[in-house]
Amino acid sequence: MFKMEFSYLWTILGCLAFLRGLLPLEIAEAINRGLRRLNSHWMPYVVFEIPEFEGASINELYKNVQLHLTAKGLCRSARKTVLCRMKNSANTISTLAGGEAVMETFEGAKIWWTHTVHGNKATDGSSQDQRSYTMKVHKHDRDRVISAYLDVIRENAYNFQHKNREMLLYSNNRSTYSSGRHLWQAVHFKHPSTFDTLAMDSSQLQSVKADLDSFVAGKEYFQRVGRPWKRGYLLYGPAGSGKSSMIAAIANYLKWDVFDLELTQVRSNSELKQLLIQTTNKSVIVIEDIDCSVCLAHPRLRRKKPSYYETSSLESSEEGTPEGVEKRITLSGLLNFTDGLWSCCGNERILIFTTNHIEKLDDALLRPGRMDLHIHMSFCTYAAFKTLVLNYLMVDSHLLFPKVETLLRSGAKVTPAQVSEIMIQRRDNPSGALEELVSSLEHQILSTGKIHPESHKSTY
Repeated sequence: MFKMEFSYLWTILGCLAFLRGLLPLEIAEAINRGLRRLNSHWMPYVVFEIPEFEGASINELYKNVQLHLTAKGLCRSARKTVLCRMKNSANTISTLAGGEAVMETFEGAKIWWTHTVHGNKATDGSSQDQRSYTMKVHKHDRDRVISAYLDVIRENAYNFQHKNREMLLYSNNRSTYSSGRHLWQAVHFKHPSTFDTLAMDSSQLQSVKADLDSFVAGKEYFQRVGRPWKRGYLLYGPAGSGKSSMIAAIANYLKWDVFDLELTQVRSNSELKQLLIQTTNKSVIVIEDIDCSVCLAHPRLRRKKPSYYETSSLESSEEGTPEGVEKRITLSGLLNFTDGLWSCCGNERILIFTTNHIEKLDDALLRPGRMDLHIHMSFCTYAAFKTLVLNYLMVDSHLLFPKVETLLRSGAKVTPAQVSEIMIQRRDNPSGALEELVSSLEHQILSTGKIHPESHKSTY
């Protein structure tokens, strides 16, 4: 019965459509208005078409929808998908094939997506496919969710594309500077260091990861409290303690590019600002061995004679530099880079300083807001030692482990880099590597006279 009523309805509508061509214009327009109201009553949905091209230009929203559906895993429910690789991407992704449809729920509203592919002939006679996404949503939800939903689509697409592209390592080199060109040079960044391979206590690693997760998820919080969306880390400890590996692990964890800022290549505060402006969002900005820059050292350690980084006229104002005196970066210029007005030129940035001697740094650099988290990269602990042995020798237990633990707890100091080198040289002989490490630690303990030699006599 229900189907028969619809059959009659469509018959009547067909007759009305035929009669419109025979009736006067005023009556035809009245019939059109009636048909639209009838259609609105029986079809409570609105449909939006998003073509791949808008004129001769690529429609960015089409690409955003494509990546959003992939990022949300909606393509998995489709019967047919297309495998593709984005430009500069490290992974293969799947997208909806032509004719496939999926459904998503957003804030209680159901949204249907259909990917349509039409074959058309170009003016030169060649065939050319026209692709578009069609979005269908209930009329009641149109004004309530569409604007917010499109914002989510753009954000999801950006984050997905960023995580799946090849990471880059940027460096500034004055020899490549030229007017109108970028101040940074980039190479592909493929450092293997991760939090799983770092030789550190697990509790310290978990603390760093939790801080990173909190920072990435804190966009609304930083906006609410009126602070730039950035975070400052200070890595300090002896040479060879793994500071560079920590930087690589942070970058790999976030999937962010790294900007390695070499201060000796920067001639002035203005140039430093230009370098900052050309860094991208979602990036790790690194200044290594910052204690080697005299202008950043503690006041009691600075030389009286002006150096490369010091000129008295620049400490107060760069514009007042006498003619013929070359401009240099200053402590105030770097502080403005870390938390001044210029620090807000971009979002989601991790600024990392490294130093072997934290006591040499000016206190102004160390306060929260500039260096928010101080991470001590210490000498090798027993937990770090076990991580290194597992990574380099594939050994998770050995008779010499207790002896190594006793030596490390007794005051023997060795950096993860020194332990790693022993493991690399003796990677075909795990026992020999551990024996060499024990011998080195015992020699260090004996030379300092901290414990009785018999307490560490080898018993293997």
